[in-house]
Amino acid sequence: MGQEITLRQLQEAIVKIDHKNNSIDKYFYKLSEEVGELAKVIRKNQRLATSESIKDTIEEELYDVLYYVVCLANMYEIDLSECARLKEELNAKKYGRNSIFDE
Repeated sequence: MGQEITLRQLQEAIVKIDHKNNSIDKYFYKLSEEVGELAKVIRKNQRLATSESIKDTIEEELYDVLYYVVCLANMYEIDLSECARLKEELNAKKYGRNSIFDE
């Protein structure tokens, strides 16, 4: 397995290769398109383990969705790690449980 990266590291890496001239609308449309592609491969249960390549698999489309979520977060200058922590705190209170970030 390759090097693991944090969500923050992924954001920093993507911002370096990001198409700065793209608008938020373009990223959102691309995210919507990728969610549709993810739905197709989920319906067909196309997995990397049963394929010779990541192409047209659930794994590929999940990453594509994540990529465009990160692009949108970068456009809005949102730290997804902090956003996840804050949202998880809210969910923990809402559902009467400990946060997944509690040690």
